[in-house]
Formats: sequence, structure tokens, C-alpha cells
Amino acid sequence: MRKLDQLIVLIALVFSKGILYGQGNANNSIVPHFKYAPSLKGKPVFLGTPFNTAGDKLYLIGHQDGSFPDLGWHVKDEMGGIWHHPIKLMDGFEASIQVGAKKYMFDKATDFVNYPFGNKHIYTVGSTPLSIERYQFVPDQLPGVQIEYAIKNSSNQTIQIQFHFEAVSNLMPVWLGERTGMVNSKDLASYDPPNNRWMVKDSLNPWYVIYGTTVKGDASQMIYSKKNKPNTTITNTTYKIEIKPNSIFYLPFTIAGSAISKEQAILHYTQLNNTAAQLLTIKKKRVLNLNNFARLTLNDHAITTSFEWLKYNSDWLTLDVDGIGRGVVAGLPDYPWWFGGDMAYTLKGLIALGRKDLVYSSIDLIHRISEKTNGNGRIVHEVSTNGAVFNPGNVNETPQFISLIWEVFCWTGDREFLLKYLPSVVKGLNWVLTENDADKNLLPDGAGMMEIHGLTSEMIDVAAYTQKAFADAAKMAWYLKQDSLARDYQQKADLLKEKINSQFWVEKNQSYADFIATKSQALHLIEDAIVRADTLGNKWAVAALKQMQSQTIADTATNNKGFVMHHNWVVNTPLETGIAEKDQAIKALNTAKRFSNGFGMYVTGIDKNEKRDLQEYSYAASVGKNDFTYTGTVMTLPTAVQIIAENNYRRPNEAFNLLKRVDKTFGYALPGSMYEVSPDYGMMTQAWNVYAYGEPIVKQFFGIQPQAYNKQLKLSPSLPTALTYGKLDNVIMGENSVSVDFKKTSNAITFTVKQTANDWDILFEQPAGKYKVWKLNGKLIQPEKIGSVARIKIGSKNAHISLSN
Repeated sequence: MRKLDQLIVLIALVFSKGILYGQGNANNSIVPHFKYAPSLKGKPVFLGTPFNTAGDKLYLIGHQDGSFPDLGWHVKDEMGGIWHHPIKLMDGFEASIQVGAKKYMFDKATDFVNYPFGNKHIYTVGSTPLSIERYQFVPDQLPGVQIEYAIKNSSNQTIQIQFHFEAVSNLMPVWLGERTGMVNSKDLASYDPPNNRWMVKDSLNPWYVIYGTTVKGDASQMIYSKKNKPNTTITNTTYKIEIKPNSIFYLPFTIAGSAISKEQAILHYTQLNNTAAQLLTIKKKRVLNLNNFARLTLNDHAITTSFEWLKYNSDWLTLDVDGIGRGVVAGLPDYPWWFGGDMAYTLKGLIALGRKDLVYSSIDLIHRISEKTNGNGRIVHEVSTNGAVFNPGNVNETPQFISLIWEVFCWTGDREFLLKYLPSVVKGLNWVLTENDADKNLLPDGAGMMEIHGLTSEMIDVAAYTQKAFADAAKMAWYLKQDSLARDYQQKADLLKEKINSQFWVEKNQSYADFIATKSQALHLIEDAIVRADTLGNKWAVAALKQMQSQTIADTATNNKGFVMHHNWVVNTPLETGIAEKDQAIKALNTAKRFSNGFGMYVTGIDKNEKRDLQEYSYAASVGKNDFTYTGTVMTLPTAVQIIAENNYRRPNEAFNLLKRVDKTFGYALPGSMYEVSPDYGMMTQAWNVYAYGEPIVKQFFGIQPQAYNKQLKLSPSLPTALTYGKLDNVIMGENSVSVDFKKTSNAITFTVKQTANDWDILFEQPAGKYKVWKLNGKLIQPEKIGSVARIKIGSKNAHISLSN
């Protein structure tokens, strides 16, 4: 290109609507890449709550107003800031400008905007003609964050400012670091003038953080520490900037680190500092492409938006730690590590959204650590990012892992995947019964999902998930032609199903029991439950528990029995797994409605506050700044389980009602994200939330249930009345991609089904008798009746189905 042509292009790039963009510093700007991208704006009332900017090697957590207060309880006051696991790099940073004699702090943004790949804070600068926007993103596979201030001068005068940047280093180990010899020590900071950057090292470890900019600055020689954190350093740098009339000055800052060496930290810093715009282009393209898999369109736009952004949430929660592995962590800010149980729910949702890569790596990570820690098939409960295991595994997590393996195999048809994990399936089922079933009645003893002190007898969720694990393992064995093993597993699954539906069912309560226990065990738990309910001011629960206490004392029976005591959400797991008999299921579903509010299901039913639930409220505000607690909470996971349970028994309207309730939590406090505790408490971004969307929408409402190993798809839509139009594009299963859309009219419903594979069969099913007239590609067809369903077989790549009466 000739020089004159280059000049014309440059002029065209830097001028727009009378504003001059950049003054020799815009070539590597990340700001233009945020334009024309999906975004959601926050609510002013929640500017003082957390947000995250995340990558797989590093994440940043602060408040939406741009400040970095001490956050978190898991390691008190240390869960915010900038983390490059297994170490923390910084508590955060603070910026201000001085115009003339007046100083303006940038810790109270007026607006916050979230993007799938980064975020933006907007500030006003008093009555000056200046306005400032702060952008940031974290690149893929690089432990650094790029921050950029866009300083706009809307006047016709040149304005000179001093820009102050204060940074707080806090190089320290992750939770449980002491178990692997990680010991925190004093940070040492020094300025590197030729490169305009600060370099900070932990004095006893090869941990480094580097931060700086491309603009020459004046670094203060005074280095401080936070009073409550003496190992930190606080550094200050001032930059003199001249902003031309009607122009924008871009001021970038690069922060990068390493848990290995100074050389590696410099490499990370240099790469990000030199190629930030290019790295953002790559990340933006990759992240936005996530929505091209299982791409949803519904007449309900709110659900459509949440479904899309939960894909991005899962990406924010992906962590790749050198020497440990790559997997989706539980939640931010306090659970940025891996859990066996959480993963089982999360990955069942993600496999339906096209995230085979993340599903495989997450399973591999938790399996390797479990084998190293236990070696007997037991799946660990919680592992920190340094590899230290906090809990070797609750009983429910091993069966859930086994069922996850089968579910993923159904979607992928990957025989090698199944063979890889089958030995652990066999070992795991053996561990469940030989180590946790002292009375040999097939009902394992031990802790399940409920973390209530003393709940370690025969738990309903442990029983339900164990039954499903045996049933799923039997299918694995049948597929691999291990017939003897399959028969043994299926026999145990059948016996467990019968025991759960007889011994755990309590007819007078119209519910499955929380647990089976002795009289003395139950009385102890009742006493604790009464204290709990009384503390919460739930008089109805206290009265019910005292009545149960009296009845239990008077009971002369000596056998163990089921107790419906806490009304924990796990009493509905037999409905989630689909083993409840229909009459029992309908009764239990109706009973469960009592233990919900406008956002979904209570974790523990006796925590329900009837007076408070008369209106919707911020749970965070109700708790205030007291010590962190899950008591009295409504959570997304219990609601997800209930949605799935309702759908299992062909109650899609009830399921959709619950989905709309849980959907109120999406964006309630953090735009584009969904809290763990509804609507605004606990983890601001939580992995298992995808279970409430991927499972019911893809697998139940749309009815997509693949058997990739047979090259067969069962398509059994069960649509709520409220959904009149919908489309789900590019759902990946095995080597096939399937798209399904539906449209309702006053007297009919039509489905269009497309697949890319030539050798797959689709079995389209509806309840027998629901529709009288079936048409396939415009021609009348008589469906085959198989039990309670009517079915047609589709062998073509495209099909149009019309159903009416």
C-alpha cells in the first residue's frame, strides 16, 4: 500500500463524529473490540456488589463500582482481587486523576456493563468536560489482565491531567497451601524505569506480579503495606497526560504474574502488553462462538438470554492450573476449585450445550485426583488448586460420578471414554457397598448433599443416586457385553428402587423421608432442628417438630424408620432420577410446593419464613454483614432438581413455573450472571446453575435424548403451555448435529427436525392418545404404540412433523 493510502486509512480510523480517538497510543487498544458485542448493564443499587473478569489462567474480582474491597470468607478477606492459581497476585488497584488542584477518585463508577469476554465501568469527573471508562479482559491461556482507561475530553480546549495509579500486591498461597508447603511471606517491590513497570516478588517464594503501562510515569519511592495485611505492598505511580480537544486518550495497564519464576512473569507481561488487542480478538471470537452450539431461540426472551449467558458463565469458571489440570470450578469468589458433587450436576448440563472439551477435561481432573487420593473408586468431594484434598468424598459423589460417565457416553458414543472409566465404576460401586453399608441392606450409610451436622445415616439422596448408579452401570456392562456384571448391577438397582419406594416413603407426610434412622438418632436430630427453626423465628416449623418429637418419644417400635424432618430438597431426588412411582411422585411434587418462595426451592424446608415470603426480597440484604451462612436459603440447585422432577412426570407447566422463578435470579445483582443463593447471595457466578437450564430445556422441553453409541436419538418433546415457539440449533451428539424447532397454533403443533448425519435414526415420541392426527413431511402416518407412548421412526436428514386433533 502506498504511503498516501496508508495516511487516508489512518485518518479514517482515528476520526469519528468529531472525536479524535487516540494520540499515538491507540494501535493496541482493546476498547474498539467491546463495541457491537453482546452486553448487559447493571443496576445502580448493586454497584457495591462483586463482579468478575475471568480467564482460564487468571481472574479478577472487585466491585461493580470499580473498587476492590476485601472480599470472601473461605480465606477471610482474601477471595477478591487478582488470582493466578494456586497463588494470589494482588488485592487490586485504585486510580484517580488531578485536574488543576482538584482530585477525582475512580472508586464509585456510575455504571457497570458486563460482556461475555470482559467488562466496563463508567465514571464521571465532577463538572469537568472529562468522562472516563475503564475496560478490562483476561486473555486465554495467559496469566494476565489488561485494563484500559479511555479518557474523553468533550471540550474544545486541551486539558492536562495527572493520572495516579495505586496498586496493592498480595502474593500469597491458595486455601490449603500449607498442606503442600506453600508459606506466605513479605512482598518486595521495585520499579523498572526503562519498561515503566513495577516488579513484585514474594521474598521466600518464586512468585511474581508485574504491572505497568506503555506511558512513562513517575514512581513514588514510598512503598507501604496494608495495616491488616503486613505482607502486602502498596505502590504509587503518576502519569502526566495531555488530552487534546474533542479526543480520547487511551491509557492501558498490564498486570501479569507467575507462580514459577521471574522470567516467566516477564514473558507473560510482555506478551500481553504487546498484543492485547490481538489476544482480545481471539478470545472474543472463541467465547461468542460458544453460543453457536445448542443455540436457543424462544418466544420467552428472558429464558433465551439466560440460557446464552450461562454458557459464558461456565467459561468464566474454567480454570487451567499447571500440574493439576483443566476443569470447571464450583463458583466465585469463595469456591474457585473443584468439587465432585458439583461437577456431576454441572457437566450433565454442559454436555448438552456442546462443551465436550470442558466436560472431558473436568472429569479427567477429578478422576485423577480421586485415584491419587483414594485409589478405590471413591470420588473426592473438594480439592484446592494446589492439589490438596479437603474431603476425600461424601458417599453420594461416587454414584453421581458413575451416572455422569454414562450420561456423557450417551451424548458422545465414545467407547474409549467408557473403557477408560469402567474400572473406576466397578471399584466405586464396590466401595459404596463394602465400606458404607454396615447392615448389608443395600442402603449406604453416610453423608450426602446435605451438610447438616449429624445427617450421616441412610440418606435419601445417597440411596437414590446409588440406585441410579447401579442402573447406569448395568447399561455400561450390557453395552460392553459383560452380561454377568450387568445382571448383578441391574438386580441391585431393582432391589434399591423397591426399598426406596417402600422404606423411604412416608405416606402421612406425602413425601420421601430425609433419612432412615434409629429412634435415638432421630430424637437428637429433632432437638437440633427445633433450635434451628426457633432461631429463624419459624413458629410453624417449631410446632411441627415438637409434635414429631412427642410422637417419636411415644413410639414403641424398635426398628429403623424414615423421618420427614427437615424437608430438605434431597427428598425429591427419587423424582429427579425418575424411580418414584407416579402416584407417589405426584403427591411428593405437590408437597414440595409448600417449601418454596418466589425464587424457587428452599434448601431446607423448615427454614421457610412464611411471613417474609409474602413478598420477594434480597437475601443478601436480609442477612446483612453477619457471618456467611447457608441457613434459610433458597438455592438454584434444589430448584433445578425440582424442575427436572416435575418434567419427569409430564408436568411441564409446573416445571416452567419453577424455571421462571429461578430465572429471576439471573442478572438480579450481577448482569449476565446468576448467584448460587437466590437471588443475590453466596457465589456471584455458580457452575451448577447450568443444570437448571441445560437439563430441562434441551433434554426435557425439547426432549433431546441421544444414544450416540447406537446412532439413535429419542426425541420426546414435553412443552409447557407458555412456550409457543422455539428453536434449538446445532446440538452436538457423537458425530451428528441436530436442530429442532417447534411452533404452536390454535389446533396443532409442528416440529422441524434436521440432522447432519446420514446414518442416525430419530425416534419421535409423544404420549399415546395425546394427538389423533400425525403427519410426516405432509403425509398422514400412523404412529406405533409402545406402552404409554406413540412413536414414529425418522431415518432422513430432514423431517417436518405435524400433530393435531
